[in-house]
Amino acid sequence: MNLLPIPAFDDNYLWLLHDQTHALVVDPGAAQPVQETLQRLGLQLKAILVTHHHADHVGGVDELRRATGAVVYGPEAEDIPGPYVGCQGGQTLDVLGVTFQVIDVPGHTAGHVAYFAPDLSPAPLVFCGDTLFSGGCGRIFEGTPAQMLHSLRQLAALPDHTRVCCAHEYTLSNLKFALAVEPGNDDLQQYHQRCKQLREQGIPTVPSDIVTERQINPFLRTTLDEVIQSVRKQTPLARSEVEVFAALREWKNIFR
Repeated sequence: MNLLPIPAFDDNYLWLLHDQTHALVVDPGAAQPVQETLQRLGLQLKAILVTHHHADHVGGVDELRRATGAVVYGPEAEDIPGPYVGCQGGQTLDVLGVTFQVIDVPGHTAGHVAYFAPDLSPAPLVFCGDTLFSGGCGRIFEGTPAQMLHSLRQLAALPDHTRVCCAHEYTLSNLKFALAVEPGNDDLQQYHQRCKQLREQGIPTVPSDIVTERQINPFLRTTLDEVIQSVRKQTPLARSEVEVFAALREWKNIFR
């Protein structure tokens, strides 16, 4: 299977997975870039996977479904343009011959889901929407910090070589913040340099992988002393891991 990020809007990626004949697309916030890519590659769209209800993830769903007849899958607990097949954590989907495990990852939105393909070659992948980004995580709009932390723990527990297919090119801004949190993290410094070089060449920084995110992403490292001490300089009363995580997310919200 071939994986392709289709750029859209200012910084979105609409992920296309195809076998050179049939394709699925993830979170098509706009129909036109998907249709142009399908036509250029001679592909037939068979399925649409939606992680959550925000407009930049579902704006192209109706048009693509009408044009192609693709089956739409999305979180059962959210209002997705219908008709669609509702999904929730613990379910398994078979799409284009690929087995996807649905994972509930609330926090960014109340019913956000991720789609994990454990058996895909050359490596597993997870379509994680706006929950986990390279070097960061999504804002908490509808859930709680405890929910988001639990969601990130689930994703961090996936196999090391799992490809992290997030929905936005936020990596450099995320890493700028991560370096403020962990200035002594050598892995982070090296990753930042690699990502800068990629962006200078116009190349996406994603997918990353789970083992890299565990090494460089402060939102997956909230039990480590350097992260805790940095957070407590901003929020001295943060004590539990959830409090540290919440304070870290609030710090990121105002970081420039």
